[in-house]
Amino acid sequence: MSTLANQLAAAEREQVARAIRLLLARPLLTEATDPAGFELVRRRREPLAQWFDYTCGWSLVVEPRRGYARLTKVRADPDGTRPARRARSGRAPFDRRRYVLLCVTAAELLSMPMTTIGMLADRVVQATSADRALAAFDPVHKPERMAFVDVLKLLESYDVLRAVDGTTEAYVESAEAKVLYRVDTTLLMRLPAAPVGASRLAVPPDEVPALFGELLTGLVRERRYGGAVTDGTADEAHGERAATDAQRNLRLRHSVLRRLFDDPVLYRTDLTDDELAYVTSLTGRQILRRSVEQAGFLLEERAEGFLLVDPDGLATDVRFPDDTSTARVAALLLLEPLCAAPAGLLPEQLAEAGADLLRRFPRWARAYQSEDGAARLSDDAVRVLRDVGLARRAGGRVVACPAAYRYRLTETTSADRDDKTGPRWDPPSPQAAGGTAASGVAEEGDEQ
Repeated sequence: MSTLANQLAAAEREQVARAIRLLLARPLLTEATDPAGFELVRRRREPLAQWFDYTCGWSLVVEPRRGYARLTKVRADPDGTRPARRARSGRAPFDRRRYVLLCVTAAELLSMPMTTIGMLADRVVQATSADRALAAFDPVHKPERMAFVDVLKLLESYDVLRAVDGTTEAYVESAEAKVLYRVDTTLLMRLPAAPVGASRLAVPPDEVPALFGELLTGLVRERRYGGAVTDGTADEAHGERAATDAQRNLRLRHSVLRRLFDDPVLYRTDLTDDELAYVTSLTGRQILRRSVEQAGFLLEERAEGFLLVDPDGLATDVRFPDDTSTARVAALLLLEPLCAAPAGLLPEQLAEAGADLLRRFPRWARAYQSEDGAARLSDDAVRVLRDVGLARRAGGRVVACPAAYRYRLTETTSADRDDKTGPRWDPPSPQAAGGTAASGVAEEGDEQ
């Protein structure tokens, strides 16, 4: 092979690896939000689709004319660490009401290539009023309009809705606001990632709470792994068809690699016996290492588990540590007492640690400067640590996970060193493991 051919092959591998990491962080990539990233995915869509299908069992759809790429991620275990978030109110996660309105609004938009905010609100009112399991939407009340606007802003961020006249935020102040939307119904239908439609698992509303876990399992059941009831040959005792050896191996490969490429860290204790046996087998290790290399990650393997490092930070959808919120700063500061207590800390001890932070930095975290502020601060910080795989709850205590010991606080400063307005840190130089300097205090690099 000529030198030029080698260079072209190397360039293609680098481009595919970069595109893989872009899609892992942004499973819905639009030309409007990232023209360069979308163009890269468009050009390399065939090897990308093959990699995702083989490695994770995820499908990739690229629509060049419509300007979007959709990676359909499927997980067998529910993951609440990446909720839908409001564009307003400090990006607070969606509550139950907003999720209900999101589902109803999406269903109504399927038949509306063009609509106004008033017409859409009227249809949502009618739909919720006709379903006895739902609380009726009442746009007369401002909190209801705020929730509706949060839903519409989310759909706008997905490029499903485009305001061609007026602004969505105006509806918060007045139900008479005039906004005209163009709807991409094709993209809207691409949003759900569940392989089984929810309508196929319909049960009476009063039975949903008791069957909720079973319904979630049914939504993510995939035929390719066997066990799907399709005809009269199913096992009557279990209601499933026995999977073949090939199907079991396929399921094990996808289940392990999905979690490895989608989570900050993968602990061996979180794997089933079959998954652990697969990933430690000769074939499993070869596939794992080859997939990681093809995606451009660095693999760190420890006795406790596996961690992927992205030298460029492309696959990182949520960074830790960072100072974008008070809770994230507190989470970093609480790692020190957590790591110093192998048995973990009780809620009361965490609240005291939070109170100590508020005493040290009296002009910081003003939203938590109240009677119950220390407890709220520690709760929010622990939630951050759990979301990034650095802490877990065990027996009423919060315990540091092995990956938590990668981090150390090198220095805390303030905007004015003579006035402690709040904790900050000076970022160290990049570490050998490939972490970025902007990530702050990672002792050995930045997590995925």
